[in-house]
Amino acid sequence: MKLMWFHLMPYTELPDDFNTKHPSVWVDIHSSLFDPRRAHHMYNDFMDELEFAAECGFDAICVNEHHSNGYGLMPSPNLIASSLARRTTDTALCVMGNSLALYNPPTRVAEEFAMIDCISGGRLIAGFPVGSPMDTCFAYGQNPSLLRERYYEAHDLVKKAWTEKDTFAFSGRFNQQRYVNIWPRPIQNDPHPPIWIPGGGSVETWRWCAEMDYVYCYLSYYGYKAGLSTMQGFWREMEKLGKDRNPYRAGFLQFVGVAESREQALELYTEPAEYFYGRCLHVDARFAMPPGYTTEATQRAGIQGMVAQAANAAGAGADKKKYRARTMKEIVDDGYVIIGSPDEVVEQIRHVATTLNVGHLMLLLQYGNMSKQVTQHNTRLFAEKVMPRVKDLFSEWEDRWWPKPMDRGQRAAVPAFQPRLAAE
Repeated sequence: MKLMWFHLMPYTELPDDFNTKHPSVWVDIHSSLFDPRRAHHMYNDFMDELEFAAECGFDAICVNEHHSNGYGLMPSPNLIASSLARRTTDTALCVMGNSLALYNPPTRVAEEFAMIDCISGGRLIAGFPVGSPMDTCFAYGQNPSLLRERYYEAHDLVKKAWTEKDTFAFSGRFNQQRYVNIWPRPIQNDPHPPIWIPGGGSVETWRWCAEMDYVYCYLSYYGYKAGLSTMQGFWREMEKLGKDRNPYRAGFLQFVGVAESREQALELYTEPAEYFYGRCLHVDARFAMPPGYTTEATQRAGIQGMVAQAANAAGAGADKKKYRARTMKEIVDDGYVIIGSPDEVVEQIRHVATTLNVGHLMLLLQYGNMSKQVTQHNTRLFAEKVMPRVKDLFSEWEDRWWPKPMDRGQRAAVPAFQPRLAAE
């Protein structure tokens, strides 16, 4: 099994009364809450945490794209990934990802991803999300009814830009370019870097991933218990389409807090978990489900994305009770966050991976307002006392969706940078 260290880069200093005085953490969150001087320290701590995870031996470090929010301070994950490409050596770089419909022209994505792949020596995983409605429809003003058409056309353009050897013209509904000829080109050119698709449970996304032979990633805020029905639906769809149950077809995101004992885990992780679920997911329902964003087939299947679930939990809808957990006891009981001693976490991780049949497990070991010191403690304990005891899972399967970097001896020497550790 591949174990991947995921970072959202949340703003860690939202006020205690944020939920009562501000309608949403996304789209119209007030600029007065953002302190650039404090963010300077946050960004540098976040980068240190990612580099530390790479040093600890995680298979990949993961970054993503969001806009106009206090939930994730990464409008450009490519900026972060390009720095990580120079500051790490063997760890895969999972950019999860670039919201393709927001780039005009999308060849910008093809160029920047190729650049990251070149700098890193072929370690890129290219994530292509449709994008949340807050990011795409509200922050960036895209028409929700056209979003997926823009996305699919952008995908086709990027993929052709990577694989076509000669300069070509592209004439689509949304993109017209007389000369497409990207420089640089990715190291991974047989035929292109691995493509992963993050999603919230769209039936169309499942089918498209199967058709294109891409990895489907369910980025769940609400843990393995809430994610079980979605992942079961995914595997049923794969069976209908005649695909095997190779667990590396899928990825899943899980919050984790490991400590020497369950009591210590509760002491360390209660505040950051309650901060995340109480403030970072405070999404106003106005922004969660614009008409046209969710397809008819997905609505008929009764599948709700993570954003809609968060908005329902914050509001007064019928699903409020389903996703209402705000206290640590509720958060743990409902499986949002796995906590405990190394032995307890190993047992739960093995259960999650085998129950969901997921070979790429993305771990949120920093969440909410978790300090750098606690984050590195969580990361180190997981790497030393959990990871070796779960890596054997799914060893009978081939992971065909993993980067194929240059041999290390052929790569440029990287200076021996040392991530800054938190003060003990």
